[in-house]
Amino acid sequence: MVWQSRIWGAVPFTAMVIVECAEVGVSTLSKVAMSKGMSKFVFIVYYNAIGTLLLLPIFIFQRRAPLTFRLICQFFLLGLIGSAGKILFFAGVKNSSALLASAMGNLTPIFTFLLALIFRMEKLDLRKATSYAKSLGAIISVGGALVVTLYNGPALLNSSSSSGSSHSTHRSSVSQSSTWMFGGLLLAIQCLVASGWNIAQAATVKDYPEEMTIVFFYTMFLTIQCTVISLIVERNSMSAWKLELPIEIIAVVYAAICVSVFRISVHVWCLHKKGPVYVAMFSPLGIAIAAVLVVVFLGDTFYLGSLIGSIVISVGFYTVIYAKMKEKAMADDEGVQLSKPADDEGVQLSKPADDVGVQLSKPSSQIQMTPQLPSSISNEV
Repeated sequence: MVWQSRIWGAVPFTAMVIVECAEVGVSTLSKVAMSKGMSKFVFIVYYNAIGTLLLLPIFIFQRRAPLTFRLICQFFLLGLIGSAGKILFFAGVKNSSALLASAMGNLTPIFTFLLALIFRMEKLDLRKATSYAKSLGAIISVGGALVVTLYNGPALLNSSSSSGSSHSTHRSSVSQSSTWMFGGLLLAIQCLVASGWNIAQAATVKDYPEEMTIVFFYTMFLTIQCTVISLIVERNSMSAWKLELPIEIIAVVYAAICVSVFRISVHVWCLHKKGPVYVAMFSPLGIAIAAVLVVVFLGDTFYLGSLIGSIVISVGFYTVIYAKMKEKAMADDEGVQLSKPADDEGVQLSKPADDVGVQLSKPSSQIQMTPQLPSSISNEV
């Protein structure tokens, strides 16, 4: 029936909105847990360890291609890059907010595009309007990141808990501003690290396209590596490994389920149903969700600079996504046109194709695009 098809058609949209809410929830809960004294290193170890256990049955029962030592080394490298990215991310969240993390997260595809140009994985043809659009989008997004990091402006939304005396607010504004900028710098570096992870991951997927196996080994190696780092950093404070407050346990379990299982499953399904562009278009939605959560649950203040910078980043993000979508459409059109047999103005189609016809009937090679994340590990770093 028509109403059933409409309801089923709305499921991907609803699922992606829930995923964005869940991802912002991870940043928000981790911010609260770390503000209560929880170590970011221990948090990363615990929730990735639980995620590895949750993914273990899938790894055991999934039919997969054989593994080689070279692939294991590639998985280990992905985990090493991911460990650095996770530590930078949660350190940035601790020094700023979930709102800034959501806004800066949209820089990852921009940095991936720039790194792909450097490593010649993508070509920039200045004769095409799409190349200008991608370049302009990258510049706009970086400019928005500078705005959201360096400029606060007047407050737009205040929670009741954040309203205090003007004297105390002025006295702490300098230290808060420097901490905010430091957190923004860490998040920007994390986006650059995540972009490097995208490049390394793209090379890994070419050798081994089993996405869930990559996710399992990535999470496992990340857990092992972060455990070693945590034992070194927290060697003088073994009490950091104890989860004493309920919010710490909730944050660990919530992050493990949402990041390692729920988001992976939804991204896999939505990518198969709607494609990668549809999934990517929901990323800026996290900014609006984070703005509500940080004000309502964390008692933070929402400033004009955050609004302007977030809008600018989103505009740049969508500009790049639109340009990539147009490039792919043009590449597909060229492939369709080249694959049609030549009819040479009245020559009977039943005749065998000549050498030229044989060459034109071959599928055209795809134009190299910026490396795309596998559906199951999108935004994993």
